[in-house]
This record gives sequence, structure tokens and C-alpha cells, in this order.
Amino acid sequence: MVERRVKILNRLGLHARPAAEFVRAVRTFQSSVTLVKNGDHYSGASILDVLSANLDHGSFLVIRVEGPDAEAALERLCWLLEEFKRQEEEEGI
Repeated sequence: MVERRVKILNRLGLHARPAAEFVRAVRTFQSSVTLVKNGDHYSGASILDVLSANLDHGSFLVIRVEGPDAEAALERLCWLLEEFKRQEEEEGI
């Protein structure tokens, strides 16, 4: 198992479009992804769970990954969260 504490950097947070993109990325890996925020656990493979986590700008969470490709999954998901911020900046948000 690997995990990393991350901060949501994009101004709009993980609203519908980035949340869906995040879930699609999770589903490309064999590993199980859990998001932990304020002691609550959410499945990274469930759009409803990701949206229910209320991952607004400035929120902190722990991404916890267990499985055969855990390291690669964690790196990809953390990169994706940073990419959402870059996308907003390019769009002038």
C-alpha cells in the first residue's frame, strides 16, 4: 500500500468534469484507490463517492492505493490533480 497527502489546487475543485476524468484514470489501474478526507473513506473508482467527498479548492485528502500497480497509480493520480490546475490556468479560470 502507498499513500500521499495532497491538496486540491484547482480553483473549481473536483467538480463533475475533473471528477469523471479522475475516476476514469483510477479505473485504468488494477489497484484499489481510496480517498480519505476528514476520516471518511471514498472509493476513487466511484463518481458518486468522489463527488460526495466535496473536494473543493484547498481541501486536503489522502490518496491510498493498494495493489500490483499502486506506485504507478499514485503517481498518475497526483499528476492528474496538478494537471487540473494547469488546465484551469490555460482556460483563464
